[in-house]
Amino acid sequence: MKIKTFEFNPLGVNTYILYDETGECVVIDASCFFPDERELLLNFILNNNLIVKHLINTHLHFDHIFGVNFMASQFGLELQAHKDDEFLLTNIADQLQMFGFNSNVDYKPEIGNYLTEKDTIAFGNQQLKIMHIPGHSPGSIVFYNEKEKFAVAGDVLFNGSIGRTDLPGGSFEQLYNGIQTKLFTLPAETEIYPGHGPKTTIGYERKNNPFVGGES
Repeated sequence: MKIKTFEFNPLGVNTYILYDETGECVVIDASCFFPDERELLLNFILNNNLIVKHLINTHLHFDHIFGVNFMASQFGLELQAHKDDEFLLTNIADQLQMFGFNSNVDYKPEIGNYLTEKDTIAFGNQQLKIMHIPGHSPGSIVFYNEKEKFAVAGDVLFNGSIGRTDLPGGSFEQLYNGIQTKLFTLPAETEIYPGHGPKTTIGYERKNNPFVGGES
């Protein structure tokens, strides 16, 4: 199992490609914004002869979807995400304007399949379980590979921090409870690949995270 990380767009979003020896892969949070970023992502897939099975998102804030339509058109895929974040797609222009981006460009994707905790993302010899952990956004989900002991957490949990909860639909209480009852029940060695910044582990965050940690 291999994980390729790209840091894209001015907000530094991590886009992940997960793939194994079969050549099948998933793309998580396609956030490429500039033309050279789109080319970099596409060339990695083509040069490694990867077969993209799923185009999935941890959540649907504008900075995490810049490259979704591009990837969908390249590989004939539909976006898969949680239904509770669909409302965010109705005000993409407002989000762009708030953060100083050109609001006249249409980055809005369509969700082809709604993901819930009952679903599993399968590709190659891998399976990703889904954890719904609202708080940063109502539809934030985490993709957990139990066999390989890692999770792609989006903006739920960062190295030493958590996702902001002051955006529409945010809730610190929900985020805190979800991290405590779901993420922090995973084995300590579980690696966390966040939506921004470097990876971390469950054990480290349980002990050291100033927002949700403090394990004795």
